[in-house]
Amino acid sequence: MDYEVTYILRPALEESEVEERVNAIAEIVRSQGGEVVAIERLGKKRLAYEIKDVREGHYGVMQFKSGAAASKELERQLKLHEDVLRALLVRLDKKMLAHMATLAAAAPAPAPA
Repeated sequence: MDYEVTYILRPALEESEVEERVNAIAEIVRSQGGEVVAIERLGKKRLAYEIKDVREGHYGVMQFKSGAAASKELERQLKLHEDVLRALLVRLDKKMLAHMATLAAAAPAPAPA
């Protein structure tokens, strides 16, 4: 099944620490037999409301394919991790996957270097 997880990491983390946490989250999926499809770092953004006296966070989005057990384990570990302020895991259905593919096809191609 296809999943997408969006998470917010603590703003006090350095860029190298954010990179480590992002890789660790992806490794949770891989260790459970899942396949990471895409990881997108959205950078540091202001939160809509304070979470534990924090006003900002590093946002990340990861799409992956795995079984239900792997997604449950990822969700469990994200709740336990002290650097993760919030996480939302959703299962992507065929309709959403088709919509995302349409958006990707319509996006302008990156300029050649």
